[in-house]
Amino acid sequence: MSLTAASMATKPQVNKIPNGIETTVNGNEISLQFYTPSTIRVVKHPAGVSAEEKSLAVTATPQDVTTTVRTTGNSAEIKSDRLRARLDLRDGSISFFDTKGKTIVKEDRGPVFTPIQDAGKPSTMAKQSFRLDKEEAIYGLGNLENGRLSQRNVSRLLQPGNVEDGIPMIVSVKGYGIYWDNYSPTHFIDNENGTSFESQVGKSVDYYLMSGDNADGVIAEMRHLTGQVPMFPLWTYGFWQSRERYKSQQEITEVVKRHRELGVPLDGIIQDWQYWGNNYLWNAMEFLNPEFNNPQKMMDAIHSDNAHIIISIWSSFGPQTIPYRELDAKGLLFNFTTWPESGIAEQWPPRKDYPSGVRAYNPYKPEARDIYWKNLRRLYDLGMDGWWMDSTEPDFFNGTEEDMNAPTGMGSFRKVRGAYPLMTVGGVYDHQRATSDKQRVFILTRSGFAGQQRYGCNVWTGDTQSTWDMLRKSVPAMLNFTMTGNPNTNSDIGGFFAGGYNKSYMDNSAVKNPLFQELYIRWLQMGTFNPMMRSHGTDIKREIYYFGKKGEPVYDAIENAIRLRYTLLPYIYSTSWQVTNEASSFMRPLMMDFPADKNGWNRGDQFMFGDALLVAPILEAHYTTEKVSKADENTGWNRSEKDDSEKTTAVDFTKQTPADVYLPSGTEWIDFWTGERHRGGKSIQKKSDINTIPLYVRSGSIIPLGPDVQYATEKSWDDLEIRIYPGADGKFSLYEDEFDNYNYEKGMYSTITFAWDDSKHILTISDRKGEYPGMLNDRRFRIKVIDPAGQAKDVSYSGKSTIVKL
Repeated sequence: MSLTAASMATKPQVNKIPNGIETTVNGNEISLQFYTPSTIRVVKHPAGVSAEEKSLAVTATPQDVTTTVRTTGNSAEIKSDRLRARLDLRDGSISFFDTKGKTIVKEDRGPVFTPIQDAGKPSTMAKQSFRLDKEEAIYGLGNLENGRLSQRNVSRLLQPGNVEDGIPMIVSVKGYGIYWDNYSPTHFIDNENGTSFESQVGKSVDYYLMSGDNADGVIAEMRHLTGQVPMFPLWTYGFWQSRERYKSQQEITEVVKRHRELGVPLDGIIQDWQYWGNNYLWNAMEFLNPEFNNPQKMMDAIHSDNAHIIISIWSSFGPQTIPYRELDAKGLLFNFTTWPESGIAEQWPPRKDYPSGVRAYNPYKPEARDIYWKNLRRLYDLGMDGWWMDSTEPDFFNGTEEDMNAPTGMGSFRKVRGAYPLMTVGGVYDHQRATSDKQRVFILTRSGFAGQQRYGCNVWTGDTQSTWDMLRKSVPAMLNFTMTGNPNTNSDIGGFFAGGYNKSYMDNSAVKNPLFQELYIRWLQMGTFNPMMRSHGTDIKREIYYFGKKGEPVYDAIENAIRLRYTLLPYIYSTSWQVTNEASSFMRPLMMDFPADKNGWNRGDQFMFGDALLVAPILEAHYTTEKVSKADENTGWNRSEKDDSEKTTAVDFTKQTPADVYLPSGTEWIDFWTGERHRGGKSIQKKSDINTIPLYVRSGSIIPLGPDVQYATEKSWDDLEIRIYPGADGKFSLYEDEFDNYNYEKGMYSTITFAWDDSKHILTISDRKGEYPGMLNDRRFRIKVIDPAGQAKDVSYSGKSTIVKL
């Protein structure tokens, strides 16, 4: 539809389309279309410009939504039974309201299209501004290491990176979200002049307004649009040990064996890079390094010790590899300068006179993804349990205009830059699912984008520095990443670059340096409550046995954090079912559960883990300085390299120190360790030593605790302790299945619901619903009420409803 100058003086004609309306205002075609009763898609583009393209993130199609359309004066209005949108026919701006007429959010004027040349072709930049309430808190935008929880007054270029993944989605404390469906680098700005998204390439403004009443509702709408989260195997929720890198198959198998000998739980081990050999063989997807001369023997040894292994694979290939030659012959490699830049390994800075020739591949083309998987089958057929997809940004050094102009088959690289991790991770997931359903896909990857949650991946926060500041920034970064609909996230426990704590290069003295010991333990305790608990980094060997021995405070604190993780596995796995089945989230900023408590809106140092647990990790040094400092030969450590005159004696990690904890209002809280009760809506001081993380349980919660195990599936859940935290009514569903296949998608799983009546002190255990092969038919529950009376009762259960009076 186009307008002449004369017709612009008249009121635009509004036409009905399925679930929506369309019109032309000020030379821009505008359409509003409901996808669900709570989600509406807005598309605006210059008249006569074809802007319809298949979304890479959005997989949903519009539902059949009952709508009402009304045109009055200078506006056109369309509404469902959940959401109302009003289009101003004078400037093309849109306002959104709830069913009671309360404003959700408004656009601040119409769209802005700025002419550009994209890879030599005419195109536009696309911008849309919004007007938020002055005190409104917003979340999301991906993993931003800016240390902020609420992203008000932020200006950021959103695109994939090593330690940041910008995703153009926000969620408001008011209970709505905006997903900006564009994959080019997008500038997000929020200041006193308004809030806007502006993409470097965009023939249209294309976004989804999601109204969910609360943050969970918004994320549920986002998952409906972009894909649900598949279940991970139970073993992925155990403890993971990694290192940059294990240099032989003997070294990696001995790590697993030492854990078994020490009795310290472990489920996952990760083989990092260079198992393929030199950099000219980069990412060959096979074991060419002579130190890994019998990979099948290595795999069998790890599996016989009841552990799982995943392995590093990249988005780039060295020139002497088979996949490089296949991809290059078909024009499926980019000419970017990427990492490693030199063919000579183990040298920094890189020798540019010996270029590696490593090139990133083009995952935007299906044929390239096919070739990637065909070569990956060499590792898959060995029995590899999962994939560590590193550098899925891709690792992109010194990108030039020429690089950004590179053709992808979907337009310039600039146009689809943000979707690189989505496409490359999705390629592996789709191919493995098509190959077999016997084992669930598990991918650890460095970059994420909208919709990537559907591809069985956990995104970590990148190669961070080992500092207290970075530990503090990691928590809000993961919480905001969660708010984009991606619930699976983690960080390198201890930070990646930790060499500053060693006395000399790679001497591993940092494990005896109290500065690193304290930082590592607090990071580990925080990581106990991440969707993946994974110790990893360079410069230091972080296996528990390097830190000391049992009975010593540092060793015991590490072991106890790992054991706590395993104790909580029934709770964690049941929460994972809520994530898959109910679009819930693991790590939850306080505003998700307590939106009325403004004191929690910007608390980036605490979070809920599932529905019951309030985690308040200690993110400041209590025993040492926060300076990065090398170990000292005489006393163990000093305060800094620049000031080594001030020495200190051994640190007493058993001394209790106070930690500030905020308890959100609207409920009572019970100390997980002591059972002490606190009223919400206030800050308290929790006394903790190095062995304790402040952890509180919401009243009315029911938490199942698992057996003492060395790996996740060592013992069946036939004797669980069921803890009840009284003070309110509560409910919890224990979820179980075969733990590692896709039969749950066919309905092969069971749930047992526990319901607590607080006034009557009665627990009702429901009839078991569902069944699966190998299911426990008979079991015992050890019911324990966490209050001064300490009521407890053992209950035999065989699948029928049982009432327990306590």
